[in-house]
Amino acid sequence: MEYKLLNKNMTPKEIASLSEDERSLLCKEIRDKILNVVSKNGGHLASNLGVVELTVALLSVFDYTEDQVIFDVGHQSYAYKLLTGRFEQFDTLRKKDGISGFPRISESKYDHFDTGHSATSVSAAVGYARANELNDKNNHVIAVIGDGAMTGGPAYEAINDLGHRKDRVIVILNDNTMSIGKNVGGLAKHLSKVRLSSGYLKVKRATEIFLTEKIPVLGKPVVAMMLAIKDFFRFAIYRKAPTIFEELGLVYYGPVDGHNTKELINALESVKNINAPVLLHVCTKKGKGYRYAEKDPSNYHGVSSFDLATGVNTTKSDEIRNFTDCFSKNLIDIANKNRNVVAISAAMVQGTGLTDFSERYPTRFYDCGIAEEHCVTMAGGLALGGKVPVVAIYSSFLQRAYDQILEDCCFMNNHVVFCLDRAGFVGPDGHTHNGLFDISYMLVMPNMKIFVPCDYEDLRLSLKQAINKEEGPCSIRYSKSSEYKLEEHDIFEPRVLADKGRDFAFITCGPIQKQTDRAFEILKEKGYRGININLCSIRPLNIDKIFELVKDVRFVFTVEEGIVPGGFGSYLSDLLLEKGYKGHVRSLGIKDPMIRCGTLDEQYRQAGLDPDSIADNVLDVLNKR
Repeated sequence: MEYKLLNKNMTPKEIASLSEDERSLLCKEIRDKILNVVSKNGGHLASNLGVVELTVALLSVFDYTEDQVIFDVGHQSYAYKLLTGRFEQFDTLRKKDGISGFPRISESKYDHFDTGHSATSVSAAVGYARANELNDKNNHVIAVIGDGAMTGGPAYEAINDLGHRKDRVIVILNDNTMSIGKNVGGLAKHLSKVRLSSGYLKVKRATEIFLTEKIPVLGKPVVAMMLAIKDFFRFAIYRKAPTIFEELGLVYYGPVDGHNTKELINALESVKNINAPVLLHVCTKKGKGYRYAEKDPSNYHGVSSFDLATGVNTTKSDEIRNFTDCFSKNLIDIANKNRNVVAISAAMVQGTGLTDFSERYPTRFYDCGIAEEHCVTMAGGLALGGKVPVVAIYSSFLQRAYDQILEDCCFMNNHVVFCLDRAGFVGPDGHTHNGLFDISYMLVMPNMKIFVPCDYEDLRLSLKQAINKEEGPCSIRYSKSSEYKLEEHDIFEPRVLADKGRDFAFITCGPIQKQTDRAFEILKEKGYRGININLCSIRPLNIDKIFELVKDVRFVFTVEEGIVPGGFGSYLSDLLLEKGYKGHVRSLGIKDPMIRCGTLDEQYRQAGLDPDSIADNVLDVLNKR
């Protein structure tokens, strides 16, 4: 589509000189571009549609060549990318060798911090501000953070420090009442009170349009008078009832209509020269400009490719389509019989498959917001209180609670079940979301049992075992992909898939078995014979049985969808050596975790975990022996 304003030549320098009508057209064109690209490539849609006017206003007021804008998480950075030199590359969004769905300092000098996880922007902004002060630079630092991210503890640690030291940082609170799902907690209630009323901005905007367009001669002075009166009373009210941000030492301004560029620009101009930390409260609508996303922002938070005319298919289905669906169904079945089971989410109710559980057992479900550390420690308390907490969090997000897993669950041997969704590669979201570290960080945890299901039956049995039969902490990792179906077996026993030779052995855990099986066939075609073993339980590990299976094999190759250092391969190698194994163990896994966006198959190839690469690695060793 040919755009009148949005093109490779549209930069922040040009935006500042646009009229209000032209800015309105630019925002419309930005939304159209985002919708067309995301509908083809997938991506984070509703959050990006909600901040178009805010981004245009930011780039109208601040000097993008000198000032530093840091987006929290980065779900809302698409408009910024389009306006800072990446218009021509935008069609490559989330594709291999294309632009990332998140800010990346390696991608553009105008991206000032790599993001992807939540509640980090204020800390990064404070760091920049202090570095600028030490370097005698007087530029502005702006952190754009959503109200969902404000449920995360690091944001408050940073704001507390910022209010104490009084660094010159502008924090823009993008308040759309959502994170991925509806926001929860005391802050959400506080912000709802700070908004003058739930319908205030809508009524205010409608009134302004009526007065200025229907009766322009009289209407414009009336609007100006109304705004002056509103600001006076708002100031008077907030002086008597300060916000939490003012109590923490920030200058509070707002709320401001996040879809009115003129009002946004006025607000930004007003706060940019305040020599103190400022919080600008901006109210936006998630999914703005696309009716399906406005109506159902949760389902349009992160989307795969879809048809723009009909929207995303959100029809519920009883069919199990992936590991998350399998987890959801089986957790409900187990909880129906075991009344001590409770479930915990960190603002990822839908993404982790806990929506049905939360509706079926509302008194046994806890959504704590984006607060992984709190979720885990609370789970430790629930376990000591006689409950069986199931903590469902994405693998890469659970990294944030490493200390809590160790100190508050494992050291006390608390019976907490960690269900790690999105373990392994996740495709277009890239390296900040790939779950490649959990095997390594769980293996060092005392008392931790670890299950790596390959298919849905493995997951069902692992979940049942971990909840009903085990004591102490357990973790179950499962991938974004669908199952790789194998024959049913005892989850504690090594599953021998092929045993016709002693040239080599594969020992694999999880759905990466699919790649290994294909590699096994390639090697078979070249005349090599080996043994192919899959494991579901890697701790406890039946090392005696494994040793008996491989003791006469000269080369054992472990294959895992995780990092090699400290991973499953090195763990198994140590145990085999202790048993007296005389051969060689080679670990095939991820050596460089900086594997960026692409399809799953592309990520496997980049990591050397596609069937051809696995076979080539084995051939290289066998041919040299």
